Formats: sequence, structure tokens, C-alpha cells
Amino acid sequence: MFHGPAGRVPGMTNVPDITLNNGVRIPQLGFGVYQVPPEDTKEAVLTALEFGYRHIDTAEMYGNEQGVGEAVRASGVPREDVFVTSKLNNGFHAPADARKAFDRTLADLGMDYLDLFLIHWPLPKVGDFAETWKALEEIAATDRVRAIGVSNFQAHHLQRLLDETGTVPAVNQIEIHPYLVQDELRSFGAAHGIATEAWSPIAQGRVLGDPVITAIAERVGRTPAQVTLRWHLQRGDIVFPKSVTRARVEENFALFDFSLTQPDMDALTALNRDLRTGPDPDDFNWIP
Repeated sequence: MFHGPAGRVPGMTNVPDITLNNGVRIPQLGFGVYQVPPEDTKEAVLTALEFGYRHIDTAEMYGNEQGVGEAVRASGVPREDVFVTSKLNNGFHAPADARKAFDRTLADLGMDYLDLFLIHWPLPKVGDFAETWKALEEIAATDRVRAIGVSNFQAHHLQRLLDETGTVPAVNQIEIHPYLVQDELRSFGAAHGIATEAWSPIAQGRVLGDPVITAIAERVGRTPAQVTLRWHLQRGDIVFPKSVTRARVEENFALFDFSLTQPDMDALTALNRDLRTGPDPDDFNWIP
């Protein structure tokens, strides 16, 4: 069972970590590279590493794994101090294809191992994600990945894995923000030792003008983005905001010298309106 923030990952600054269900420790705050152009990825990740980020989240689907690897190597930060996540692209769910895709990800990153590898989408009407998961279990039996998990899985998808396979996912990476709080799915994960990662943590900017959030931000002397990201952290979510702007990268890291009150936390959670900025995992079956 994972537990909340405790201790530090070696080489980290300020960022607490969460221990996953297999004992691997993951920094609770990371840097995401979704929609970062490949030509900008190296510089963006170098900036993040400079400011103290030690958790980078990428995916084959993003087309920028190579830039992530180049940045880690150029940064001077030891590889073992950087937690790197990537994800299986949708077109490679057949077990043999999944194994090859993992090899390709390592080659594109220029790394010997990943810290975390996820099934990017369950694709419920395409193939069989339980069989795909078994391929990830085979990979996890080697020394080339430290933990495996899933992304965009609903509770009933997770239940199939629990019922039909031998490994509980270490994480489930899902869309979460104050307009989509996902408390039931988060609770399901917590009950089974599955940590929750939050993508689109500020709803692609949609929550930043919310009067509840802006009022709290003004009172605590922080930006709406910082308040929202702090809400995630205090809930126990693992979060990795994305920006290619140096000032915003620094701003998103400045989350550990203030806290929100319980009434503040409750006020943000009460903003829920089940609003998705991305696809519904039950209906999304897109293959590139």
C-alpha cells in the first residue's frame, strides 16, 4: 500500500515523495511534456531539471522521448536521481507489439531502464488490455523497468486487472482538476494500493479564472495555478504540470512553502462539475 509524502528522494529539493505499492519512490511533483514540440523538449526539460524537478512524464504518443533523454544526459543530474515515466502507444496493445514498443521507448530515450511504464489508454473496444498488461508484467520481471501502471483506466478496467492478472498497477494516471475531482476513482485506487496521478491538473487553464480559486490565491499571495497544484498535492495526487515558459516552470515548482486550509481544500473540491477536457476512457478507442 502506498503512503503519503514522507522523506526525500536523493538529489531532490523540497519535493516530497510517495512510495508505490512495490516500494519504488516517486516524486509527488513532476514535469510533463505533453504537447511540448519535439524541438523544444530538450530545453524545456533542462530548465525543469535546473529548477529542481526530478520527475519527468513523457509518452511515445507525444513524439518527444528523444528530447527527454537528451536533456537528462545533458543536465549533469545522475540518471538514478531522475524518475522517468513513459507510456505504451495505442497502436501496440498486442503483447508482442507492446514488448517491441517498450524496447523502442528505451532506445528513443537512450536509457537502460524506465522508472515507470504505463498503458496509455485501455481502448476497451480494441484488443484486450488485460493481455497487454500481462506483457507489461513480463517486462517488469526484468531489470528494465522499476514499476508498471496504467493511465485513463476506470474502476471496472482496474478490477479486471485485479481479477485476471497477478500484478496490481502501481499507479493510475487520470484526468483530475477542480472541475473533475474523480473522488470515487481515487478512492478505488487507494483501497487497492494504486497511487493516483493527475493529468490536466489545471484543466488546460480553465480553472484559473474561477472566482473561488482566484479569491483564495489573492488571500494567500499565490497564483491560481499554484493554489490549484497545491490542492492536488495536499489531496495526495502525483502531479506534473507542463510549461515551456521558464517563469511558469519556476512558478509551478514553488509549492512547498505554503499550504491550504481545510476550508480552502473543501471549496476547491466543491467546484466539481464532472467536466472532462479529454476523452472519456469508456468511449475512447483511437489508434494512430
